[in-house]
Amino acid sequence: MLLCFVYVGFIINALYHVFMKRRIIALVDCDSFFVSCEQAENPELKGKPVCVLSNNDGCIVSRSKEAKALGIKMGMPLFMAKKEFPNAIYVSGHHKIYKKYSKKVMDCLKEFSPDVEIYSIDEAFVDLTGTRKLHKKNYIEIVKDIRNIILEKTDIPVSIGISTSKTLAKLASDKAKNTGGIYSIGTMKIKKVLSETPIEEVWGIGKNNTKALHKKGILLCSELIEMTDASLKALFGITGVELKYELMGEAIFSVDADYKAPKSIQDTSAFGIFTSDLQYIKKALNEHIHIACKKLRKHGGYCSSVGVMLRTKDFRVTWNKKNLTIPTNFELEISKTAMELLEGLYKNGVLYRATGIYLNDLTCTKDIQTTLFEELKQNENDNLAKTLDKLEEKFGHNIVRTGY
Repeated sequence: MLLCFVYVGFIINALYHVFMKRRIIALVDCDSFFVSCEQAENPELKGKPVCVLSNNDGCIVSRSKEAKALGIKMGMPLFMAKKEFPNAIYVSGHHKIYKKYSKKVMDCLKEFSPDVEIYSIDEAFVDLTGTRKLHKKNYIEIVKDIRNIILEKTDIPVSIGISTSKTLAKLASDKAKNTGGIYSIGTMKIKKVLSETPIEEVWGIGKNNTKALHKKGILLCSELIEMTDASLKALFGITGVELKYELMGEAIFSVDADYKAPKSIQDTSAFGIFTSDLQYIKKALNEHIHIACKKLRKHGGYCSSVGVMLRTKDFRVTWNKKNLTIPTNFELEISKTAMELLEGLYKNGVLYRATGIYLNDLTCTKDIQTTLFEELKQNENDNLAKTLDKLEEKFGHNIVRTGY
């Protein structure tokens, strides 16, 4: 009887793999995205060693290929880079511009497939399965069209990896940056690619898992897929087994185009100066509150917990949070709690370099339990907040400012 069940299970598994439609997944990755956006806005920067800086202009977060060729490293402090590479061009980050270009790129992808999973501001997975008939081209030609359309409409260069699973597509996109912008890992090429790829290059492995595998003598992806499911599960749980089959070309992780509401929203940045002026800090925090609340409203969400952070000149961080009686997304309500928290954290005479707001315990739904009077107040706040958002959309950021 046991042999019968095993045999039936084997047949079902075999039939599943025979009839399962193999996925064709692309990972589209914008090249040196922040720099590319700056070059799209200012074409005079093209072909030059350009570096985009972090929020407080402290270090380098994006480099052009010319800057990389000079030897400028990611994360290098600005003062060191200027001293060692004085001829490079250093640009402050403009994150509103980057979001604008990100949306343009993602809109281009949706012209080729409805199944687009935005992975980050400059990366997205695209499930191209079955689109050959629609576009009347093979998958490589479709990917070439994607690159060309994005460059034509946004002036942003991208690298695209294509394979039969998300993990292999991510690996292919990394290789595409050195192979003309497109790299395909087809079923016949998987074995060769895995035999040449160290496990630390695989998306999702991480440093701790790499160390654990190295201790067992597993250095290459080809060696990882030879491990038994049981040994992988013992090491990393079911995720390890899923990763193995992803590397073998099976799409265990599907491209998820469904919208996901954020679990929390934050907005922080450094001041232009070191300061112990409480009013200056309050003004900066109020701006962060406004930006965070606007993001929250875009998601149709409400927060039930508010946190405030203060960072001193010597990088010591203090923070505190407080739960709200009624969830809200309106800055005048949130600022009351936030300013109380700030005053509790603030110490007179201490020099501060940054502050920020954290909106936690989000509920992205209208189904919030309130009393009748609280509901009326919430509706008033919602209407006022929508009006503020519309005014900003029409006339620009900070056309109307809230007090604290």
